[in-house]
Amino acid sequence: MNNNNPSSTSINGFYAYITRSLDDLERALLNDSAGGPMSSHFLQRALSLLRALHSQLTHLAQRLHLPAVGEKWLDEYMDETSRLWDACHLLKLAVSGLENFSVSASAVVSTLDNNRHPSPQLARQATRGIIGCRREAVGLEEENRVLAENRVPQLSLRLDERMSYAPVGAFRGALYAMRNVGSLLLTVLIWGLVCFQPELGRLAVEDGGSSTTVSALMGAVGRVRRRVEEEVVVEEGGRKGGVLLWEFRRVRGVMEELKVELEKGEEMEGKIKERVEVMKGCLGVLKVGIDGIVGQLDDFFDEIVEGRKKILDICSHR
Repeated sequence: MNNNNPSSTSINGFYAYITRSLDDLERALLNDSAGGPMSSHFLQRALSLLRALHSQLTHLAQRLHLPAVGEKWLDEYMDETSRLWDACHLLKLAVSGLENFSVSASAVVSTLDNNRHPSPQLARQATRGIIGCRREAVGLEEENRVLAENRVPQLSLRLDERMSYAPVGAFRGALYAMRNVGSLLLTVLIWGLVCFQPELGRLAVEDGGSSTTVSALMGAVGRVRRRVEEEVVVEEGGRKGGVLLWEFRRVRGVMEELKVELEKGEEMEGKIKERVEVMKGCLGVLKVGIDGIVGQLDDFFDEIVEGRKKILDICSHR
């Protein structure tokens, strides 16, 4: 298929769209002053891009009038959307745990907020609540670690080298490109919301390919991956098993500071009030971030179902 073919033009446009979107994502990461690649804001950008690429791929398949019988593209499209579905279920499970933690932490803060002059008994009650939240956070991270070990390998988050060898203008090449970029974005989301285990999601990306278009895309994937790893992997120093969501870790840190003030007693009443206010603000930001991610995941489930239905309807009429 030559580059003057309308199908080739459409597919090259898809490659160009992905490359531009990844460049935008990298710039957003460079400009994010709080939380970096593991802030809920950045994770929502990554999830939004994943949804947009799925939508673009589905529209591309509709426009190209691909043969429905005896071709592998349909099976591979269904496999890829199934992978996205499974990954979103994993993310939804992890976010559910974060929601539960947020509710528990809010209950502790609410108790103190309603009693601006906490008695020693109330302070001890709040301290016990904080210790309970700490245990809940540790349990959440352990459950997520097991989830990641059992389910992330099934998502195959490594480079699909078939993209480099697919003919220019072939839909299957666009499908492999979506798979590679999807693997990158899912890795970021899993590290942030499920568990940081770099060996489960390391992408062996090379800046090369069978064409200039593919090479540019591979280069963009590599740059985003390296930028995330520079800010996350080095910072973590090899720590495994934790949820890296910045707002979650911020709440945990402020909660420990509040516990210290409570244990010091009544002479720290002013500090306690201050910490409670900070804690309220951090929990509010965490809740907004979680709600945004949950809303996007729910919408994405609907979009995957609708996209598969559209493709099957088109194929059944050919």
